[in-house]
Amino acid sequence: MSETVFTYAAPSLKFGAGSSSEVGHDLLGLTGGSGGRVLLITDPGVAATGHPARIAEEVAGHGLAVTVFDRVRVEPTDTSMIEAIEFARDAGPFDAILAVGGGSAIDTAKAVNLLTTNPGELMDYLNAPVGRARPPVEPLLPLVAIPTTTGTGSESTTICVLDVLSLKVKTGISHVALRPRLAIVDPALTMTQPAMVTAAAGMDILCHALESYTARWFGDFDAKQPEQRVPYCGANPIADMWSEKALSLLAQSFRTAVGDGSSVEAREQMALAATFAGLGFGNAGVHIPHAGAYPIAGRVRDYRPAGYPDDQPIVPHGMAVSLTAPEAFRFTFDASPERHLHAARLLEPGVSGDGPDVLPGVLTRLMRDIEIPNGLAEVGYGAADVDDLVEGALKQQRLLATAPKEVTPDDLAAVFRGSMEHW
Repeated sequence: MSETVFTYAAPSLKFGAGSSSEVGHDLLGLTGGSGGRVLLITDPGVAATGHPARIAEEVAGHGLAVTVFDRVRVEPTDTSMIEAIEFARDAGPFDAILAVGGGSAIDTAKAVNLLTTNPGELMDYLNAPVGRARPPVEPLLPLVAIPTTTGTGSESTTICVLDVLSLKVKTGISHVALRPRLAIVDPALTMTQPAMVTAAAGMDILCHALESYTARWFGDFDAKQPEQRVPYCGANPIADMWSEKALSLLAQSFRTAVGDGSSVEAREQMALAATFAGLGFGNAGVHIPHAGAYPIAGRVRDYRPAGYPDDQPIVPHGMAVSLTAPEAFRFTFDASPERHLHAARLLEPGVSGDGPDVLPGVLTRLMRDIEIPNGLAEVGYGAADVDDLVEGALKQQRLLATAPKEVTPDDLAAVFRGSMEHW
């Protein structure tokens, strides 16, 4: 019997320039009034902009005590998240958690929220087969997310992503309880994003929208019982609406935001696109490019992109997702040609053609224009790494299950081999 039901959920949303200055008022409503304690989580780079200090002062001005943890690692690991969890356990208890930063800060805040309100350790909750995939048994604290980058959509989703260092694999935690209670999207906070951060984070927006739009249709899954429903339910009419709008906004603003970071209009449109894409993929799901991104980021050797901390090698998440996207969408084309072509024309109005190369062509032209690396080879991978990359991607069965067609190890190997260079 086929599925006839899809689900949709999203956090409360406050959007617009200056909206972050209202967070003290918003937290009062979530904590029950003045006298509460708030844990603010951010990373050193964002802290250096002054945004977290200003926001903490605003919150304190409403009678709430604020404790700051500012040691989030960009592209978090199990070790960095455990450090944040232990800090919160020692400094708590708290009445709410406030994340200020990119996906790294928001994801770390989700893990802290989970592990300070529920028993056990991080490995208990990581997605199987890496972890034990236990659900939380106790309510989580109110979490407010204020993104300072335009890309991850973590402020809208139920997902927390991290690297498990000992296994050299990127995985995560997925549960509806992790979704922030309130997302405050203030485009003014993104004006300080370096160009490469804007490019990589923007490719994450793009792949969120494309992957959710081309995901397996919810009605093509077997019927589920209520207790079997998961956050990623497949492409559906509501998620489609958000994804299509995100693609249209990217067409108007992406190249400008990377080339001219001072463009207020482009920054605002990118922030809207990130929010809309998050509202789409947070319910429909993502598939092959994201599954492939986890081992690409987890097995990095010595690549250090401009605009990111240079104290460790890193392939930023959005960049890692983008590197296999052209080949992945060439592979999935025959599952839904009309969707792939419609997406291509939303991104590049007037593009011609009707075959499997149209969307990959749109993507590679964009990636070249915004100076995303030209494939896996440019970030340090070669043919000898394909088997390891396939092994890592196969661990992401939660994502691969959302692909619009069956994905075999040989299919993944072909995607990785075809992604060594794009132009």
